[in-house]
Amino acid sequence: MFTDTHCHLYGEYYEDISSVIQKAEEVGISRFFVAGCNQKSNEEVLNVIHTYSNVYGCLGIHPEEVELYTEEDLEFLENNLLDQKVIAIGEIGLDYHYTKVNKEEQKQLFERQLELAQKYHLPVVIHSREATEDTIAMLKKYPEVKGVIHSFSGSVETARIYIKMGYKLGINGVVTFKNSHLKDTVLEVLDFIVFETDSPYLTPHPFRGTKNEPKYVFNIATFVSEISGKSLEELSEITNKNIKEIFDKC
Repeated sequence: MFTDTHCHLYGEYYEDISSVIQKAEEVGISRFFVAGCNQKSNEEVLNVIHTYSNVYGCLGIHPEEVELYTEEDLEFLENNLLDQKVIAIGEIGLDYHYTKVNKEEQKQLFERQLELAQKYHLPVVIHSREATEDTIAMLKKYPEVKGVIHSFSGSVETARIYIKMGYKLGINGVVTFKNSHLKDTVLEVLDFIVFETDSPYLTPHPFRGTKNEPKYVFNIATFVSEISGKSLEELSEITNKNIKEIFDKC
């Protein structure tokens, strides 16, 4: 049995979330971790985790929201961290892909949420895009905080830095892309991965061009099984062990 450790099951993406969950369950995906990005999606996360017993939530403010979030949004986040089905703070981090103008503001928002993770003893789900050096430097300031590097696509060297810091690596459909070198990294750090889809984004090959869903964790796991020689059962054991080490509440 597998877990989709990162998906966005919001109403704006899926008309029938029950059906999405059912289709995933039919292929052995038994749990779903839904990540928030802003006030609206955090509210949706709270709704969906209390609708489905096998769905858990991560609440956070995404770096792309740095110019839009309010102090009230951070207060809402903190006020809901003790919910037993809120298992992490995320999706948080740094993103310099579109602009580097607001780097300092992003770092400040990131640090405030890392402080909450430390205060409430919660793991974090990290988004890092074209910001590896700053992300690592920021995480090193909070050595007690652990978590998952969401949608990891970096080098073996970068992977080992994160692993040494106590983080697991979120592997999604990118590993199946024909032009991706991620498969080489995954083979080197297989014992430290978890599977995710990032639905509705990053649909794995050969389904690219269609909306991603948690059911495709099975396809990602099958691909990794084929390139690594590990059985699906072995990969299930590895990923479930890693999930248990990071996410204490589930």
